[in-house]
Amino acid sequence: MHQTKHIGILTAGGDSPGLNAAIRSVGKAALGCGMQVSGFRDGFRGLAHNRHFPLDKAALASILTVGGTILGTGRDKPHRMEIEGETRDMTDVIVENYAENKLDALVILGGGGTHKNALRLVEKGLNIITLPKTIDNDLALPATRRDPIGQRPLASDTTRHEVR
Repeated sequence: MHQTKHIGILTAGGDSPGLNAAIRSVGKAALGCGMQVSGFRDGFRGLAHNRHFPLDKAALASILTVGGTILGTGRDKPHRMEIEGETRDMTDVIVENYAENKLDALVILGGGGTHKNALRLVEKGLNIITLPKTIDNDLALPATRRDPIGQRPLASDTTRHEVR
């Protein structure tokens, strides 16, 4: 019997332009392939506390022109998260919640620190896809023959041209 694939999406780090557009694009593409999509609130904290909601067509329909992220964001690190006044390693809890929700992959939108945290989850065996975004303009993506300048992360162009 064929089981529906299930992906989760979260945003972490600082807020930046383009996050909702990226969430919508990933969500619509996944739904178009017959996948189930869940959004995790407030970055890695939402995954640690299992705070999620379905990202169905209705949830994605009106977010394209809304600034920020409908998921919320956070700067928590999975391995050093403040819980009830105590710093705890929530990595194993995140791994458990990933399994409990029967996720096949997790799409994480974030900057440099978020990518380091995502790597920790990959090292624990989770299937992670990262989408780079930065308002610090500190993520360089490699150039190719087709694109000698290299791809730019979400929000990096806004940073370069709007903040002076």
